[in-house]
Amino acid sequence: MAKSSSNEEVQPGRFNTKHDAGRMDLEVDVGSSAASGQSAKTIIVAKDGSGHFKTVQAAVDSIPKSNSQRVIIAIKAGIYKEKVTVNVLWVTFQGAGPRLTEIQWGDMASTKGPDGKELGTYRSASVAINGDHFTAKDISFRNTAPPPPGGAVGRQAVALRISGDMAAFLNVNFYGAQDTLYDHKGRHYFYKCLIEGSIDFIFGNGRSLYLECRLHSIASPSGSLTAQKRLTTNEETGFSFVRCVVTGSGSIYLGRAWGPASRVVFSFTYFDNSILPQGWFD
Repeated sequence: MAKSSSNEEVQPGRFNTKHDAGRMDLEVDVGSSAASGQSAKTIIVAKDGSGHFKTVQAAVDSIPKSNSQRVIIAIKAGIYKEKVTVNVLWVTFQGAGPRLTEIQWGDMASTKGPDGKELGTYRSASVAINGDHFTAKDISFRNTAPPPPGGAVGRQAVALRISGDMAAFLNVNFYGAQDTLYDHKGRHYFYKCLIEGSIDFIFGNGRSLYLECRLHSIASPSGSLTAQKRLTTNEETGFSFVRCVVTGSGSIYLGRAWGPASRVVFSFTYFDNSILPQGWFD
């Protein structure tokens, strides 16, 4: 473990995961579906009407429920202000870059849904992924709800919820405050991602590896990075952070237990001085 008060511009090179032209790229084959061996289909989304659809949800809705081949939804640069749900399998969101393509919405747990009832944390997600074999690359997901004050009720606001199995996120940014990334369930891989939030901003009961990611706190005055929800020691779930960078504001815990057998591991990770010396809160 390493600890310093330096910002990301002066961190040791081995810890600095800032996106630049000189870093290693990860090659991921999304050109075919392991389920069918077919070539991937590409759907283009563009706000200006130059693609097949103007909204991401319209592109998702065009995919048959019985889909068994990789479908790449290529999302051109722009801010897409929409709430998106993916229920089909084998979908890829390919953006133009995390600073160029963004999907955002602003629901909170206390927001009233169409039925007049509060959405709750689960349904607050700007983007909800329920289908297996989902991938996202070079894109950002954001919940625009304002950061809550300490002790606020109903202010959980999820940027993305991943409930499908075997998902991968490559060079993806997640922005929010309380409960930014709901790593709900399933096996997930996050590579060179930025995850920003204040309270429990990576939470859930996924079985997930975070490799060379940047975790950035905007807590004021305090918060926590993780809230893992493993319920028994027989479960094979947990969060593993390897060669990551932790920066930001406030006094934050590495995590607090959401479940009675909560499990989070940080390995070879750089911490700045925002981390409380106690490390964990039960």
